[in-house]
Amino acid sequence: MRIVSTTDESFSVELDRIRNRKEGVDRTICRAVEDIITNVAKRGDAALFEYTRKFDGTSIDLRNVEVSDDEITAATAGVEKSDLAILEEAARRIEAFHRKQIVSSWLDTDEDGIELGQLINPIARVGIYAPGGLAAYPSTVLMAAVPAKVAGVHELCLVSPARDGKIHPLVLAAARLSGVDRIFKIGGAQAVAALAYGTESIPRVDKIVGPGNVYVATAKMMVYGRVGIDMIAGPSEIVIISDGTVGPDLVAADLLSQAEHDMMASAILVTPSAEFARVVSAEVQSQLDVLARSSIARAAIQQYGAVIVTTDIDEAVDIANGFAPEHLQLMVENPRELLQKVKNAGAVFLGSSTPEAVGDYIAGPNHILPTGGTARFSSPLGVYDFIKRTSIISFSREALRKYGDSITRFAKMEGLEAHGRSIVIRKTQSAGTHKKT
Repeated sequence: MRIVSTTDESFSVELDRIRNRKEGVDRTICRAVEDIITNVAKRGDAALFEYTRKFDGTSIDLRNVEVSDDEITAATAGVEKSDLAILEEAARRIEAFHRKQIVSSWLDTDEDGIELGQLINPIARVGIYAPGGLAAYPSTVLMAAVPAKVAGVHELCLVSPARDGKIHPLVLAAARLSGVDRIFKIGGAQAVAALAYGTESIPRVDKIVGPGNVYVATAKMMVYGRVGIDMIAGPSEIVIISDGTVGPDLVAADLLSQAEHDMMASAILVTPSAEFARVVSAEVQSQLDVLARSSIARAAIQQYGAVIVTTDIDEAVDIANGFAPEHLQLMVENPRELLQKVKNAGAVFLGSSTPEAVGDYIAGPNHILPTGGTARFSSPLGVYDFIKRTSIISFSREALRKYGDSITRFAKMEGLEAHGRSIVIRKTQSAGTHKKT
């Protein structure tokens, strides 16, 4: 891993290069995705099935695009009981955590007789995108579906690309455990388009959540406004702050746990110890040699990995806050003291016994997190992503008399005569001088 110091002239340039590694989307991809969305919107299932054959190599039609109950039962029966038990345990912990996020409707009345409140309703129908292909991510299904069900979403539709006409058994098992209502054998930008516009076989949803490749992310960005989306997910990233009091082998292992995701992943260690930086860098190279996905992790480390040497631990926190990483590990002697200084991160992991992997699978908090610096203004997926807040307002006649002149004047300040007139006509009416028609 390259080692850079905050005192190096090239430091800011190098940090910006890593932080902005996924800025913008290739125009060729944008054009291709736009064509897919337009075609599916116009031609429905015909276009959807054509793209599925072309991109996924799977022949589907109206009869088999949706996974049947029998298929789910058969697939789940083939899952190892011990693996199923782990999924169940994860689902329980995820549900317990997200139940603490539930918010309720409320209504208050003040001394002027004004009632103000907030009405909470769940989103009616949500589409979940679960990546497929060569890998299976049942954890993503749990992280998306469980909080949606806790929020009270009426119908959950899951889409995932099939291989040889089948969705991975672990994905189906996770979907059944988490209460998914309908599952479809489609993926890619065409699946996002189908969820956004609806086809003969795919119902139109109100919101789409879940990560995917660049085509899926671009499609979500393009359909936003017609439907809601959770976020535009980018490559995975981790920042580890360490004071050198933990084992360098642990730090190296945690850096590589993110680097193995894909070649665009970023793994950064920030430490005030130049010696610790050198030891960890060497340890990363050593551990790379034994990884099954070493080629992917090595490419990520070489392109977007770094060890940053700071003047002190406070500067390390400042760098992390500026980077606003998806995952932030505080591998220091007193992580809770440092936690108070953290302002921007998707998830924070405290201490040497809390690697990022615990958050991916079993801890309970959501692992669908803001990436690419968006933790500066956004949050992990949660119950609040599956509800709508509606304001409630009720003025008494006395309250309208009290505030009417101010409202009328405010409307005049903005040049909106009809706004002000809607107040004046009520004041006239209450005085008994209005006209009846």
